[in-house]
Order: sequence, then C-alpha cells, then structure tokens
Amino acid sequence: MKKALQLALGILTAIGGFFDVGNIATCSQAGAAFRFQLIWSLLLATIVVIFLVEMSGRFAAVTQKALPDTIREHFGFTFWLVPFLILTVIHLLVLGAEIGGICFALHLVTGLPLQVWALPVAVLVWLFLWRATFKTIENSTSLLGLITLAFVVAAAMHHPPTHEVLAGALPTMPSHDPENYWFIAVSIIGAVIAPYLFYFYSSGAVEDQWDVSYVPVNRAVAVMGMGFGSLVSIGAIVVAGMVLAPRGIRVTDYHQAALMLTQAFPFWGYVLFAVSMGIACLGAAIEVALSMSYSFAQTFGWNWGEDLEPAEDARFCLVYTVSILLGSLFMLFGFDPLKLTILTMAINAAVLPVVAIPMLLLMNDRTLLREHANGVISNVVTVGIVLLTLVLAVVSIPLMIVGGS
Repeated sequence: MKKALQLALGILTAIGGFFDVGNIATCSQAGAAFRFQLIWSLLLATIVVIFLVEMSGRFAAVTQKALPDTIREHFGFTFWLVPFLILTVIHLLVLGAEIGGICFALHLVTGLPLQVWALPVAVLVWLFLWRATFKTIENSTSLLGLITLAFVVAAAMHHPPTHEVLAGALPTMPSHDPENYWFIAVSIIGAVIAPYLFYFYSSGAVEDQWDVSYVPVNRAVAVMGMGFGSLVSIGAIVVAGMVLAPRGIRVTDYHQAALMLTQAFPFWGYVLFAVSMGIACLGAAIEVALSMSYSFAQTFGWNWGEDLEPAEDARFCLVYTVSILLGSLFMLFGFDPLKLTILTMAINAAVLPVVAIPMLLLMNDRTLLREHANGVISNVVTVGIVLLTLVLAVVSIPLMIVGGS
C-alpha cells in the first residue's frame, strides 16, 4: 500500500513541474494561435520528461542520494558551482512566475490588483512549507490538483475533430507565423522539462525513503504521473483551439486564457480556470521553493528535509524563506506575469544541457548504480535527449527575440 501511494509523488511532480503556470501559458498560446498543430511538441516533451524523471527516481532509489548531492561529490564542487548558480537564478525566475500565477488566480476571483496578493501569497506558500510534512504536501497537492482535469472534461465536451487532433501529434510546418510557431514549440518543451523538476523528484524520493525495491514503482510513477500532466496539458491545447482560435483571440494576457473554460462551463468556467491555475501554481511554487532548498543544502552539506523540525535544518528553511520573498517581488514591483512566464520558459529550454548532461553521465556509472545503470535502450534515448537539449540551448533565446512578441 505504501508503494502504491507513491503515485502521489508523481502527480505532485506533474502538477508542479508539468502542468503549472508555464504550461497554462504555452498551451493556451499554442491552441489559440495554431489550434492542435503543436500537440507534437508536448508529446515529445512528455516522452523526454518520463525518461528523465524515471532516471532521477531510479538513481535516488538505488543510491539513496539526491542528484545535486551526488553531482557535487562525483564531479567536484568546482564543476557543480556554475550549474548551481545558473539553476539558482532559474529557481527564482520560475518561483516568481508561479507566485504570479497564484496572484492572478486570486485577482480573477476577487478583482483586486496582483500587487495586493504578492505578499499574502508568499506567506501562504511559506506557511505551507514551514508547517507541513513532505507527505502532507504530497497528498494534499495531488488530491487538489485533480481539479485540473476540468481541461480534459472541457476538451471532450467540445467534440474536437479527431483527425485534426491526431494530425497535431506529428510535426508539421506552420501555415503562418513560423517564428512564433517554433518559439511556442520550444517554450512548451522548456515548460515541461523544467530543470528543477529532477532535483525535486530525486530529493523527494530520498525524503520518502525509497530503496532499490522502489525501482519498478518509480517507473510506474514516472509514466502515470507525467502522463497525467500530459493529458491535462493536451486538454488545455484542445480547449484553446476550440474556444480561442475560432474567435481570433491571441493569448497576450492571462485574462484571455481565462476564457477557455467559459464555453463548456458557462457559470463555473471562470472560477474553474482560476482554481485550477491557483492550485497548479501553488503546487509548483512549493515544489520550486523546496527544490531551491534541496540544491543549497546538498551543495553545501547542510542538514535537509521537509520532515525535520526547522530548528534541525535552519539553513534549509532559511533558503526557501528568502527565495519565496524574492520571488514575490516580481509581482510586488508590477511585472507582467505572462511575460515573465514566457521569458522563464525560454530560459528553461536554454539551460537544459546544464541539468541533463551531468545527470545522464551519472546514470551510466555502474559503481553507483550497478545493474540498475542505463541499458542500451536508455542510452540511445539519452543520446537523443542530449542532442535535443543542445539544439534547444542554441535556438531558444534567438526564437524568443524574433518570435516571442
């Protein structure tokens, strides 16, 4: 039963690292501008993230160590320092975007300005981390996150043309605005394969005390958890393609994205969008803040663990406290949440090699993983993932400049 319940970790990771403010933004833009044409980019990202999540969980289960800790030990502090600094900046940007998503959800419900909610949301996220155990965070966020299935239900209610949806699963050249098409494709991949995702997942597996017997469970968690996030995200693309695209609505502001569910649910659609966005972004903000603390603690050899009392890992708690405060400043100072999100997703794509390459090297170390090291199939996929991340690193920022308007 305990192992079966570990699916909650996969769903939490999916809600926080898969369907979050990044996917809400990119999927709504993809559907509004290109209907179902960009479903292929989401499917590609899903396959990649399933492999990477499975690897990070397998690594933690076999070694009982999280990835940042092992990268530092295995390659040395000097090697790890540059990726660590880059990821610290990414953590803060993503955390700012997720807090912005929660603020916007509250703005939709109350009508109050985003800035009003910045500090209260920061306090909410902080209190959740300060008082809750890892298991409480896992289970409550996973259960509440099921509301995001509203996008899947809405997609089914719109009866999209099946042949068009299936055609979107294969890459095609865009009929218009190619720069924006490829920019959104890259952004979708950057939103799904978020760098912090794997550090959070491996650290969460250590928190849950996984051992080698969890390797099969981890595989199921990776497939089912990421599959859940992918299903919801495809639902969001389909709904945007059915509701926004025919009306010529381009998503340049989250207010336009908030219209997505109003046709399927005329009375509750606006509220369902706000609640789905708020819960997804809350799960992501908690995940990112924890990932930030995990990375700092494992880099500098501090005590760490969400289940420890704050007095036992004071520096771990200090990191997420400061990071949440800094993340809230983006909204407090009036940053546009959608623009911040799109910028962050493009940067996510640009720095993927910094995360992927060290992790994938470790997965072939038989002194660490023994018979659980990558096999031939995993290594073929690994090479493909490395090549993909290198391409994304090269093209993401230029595409943002020419196609991200």
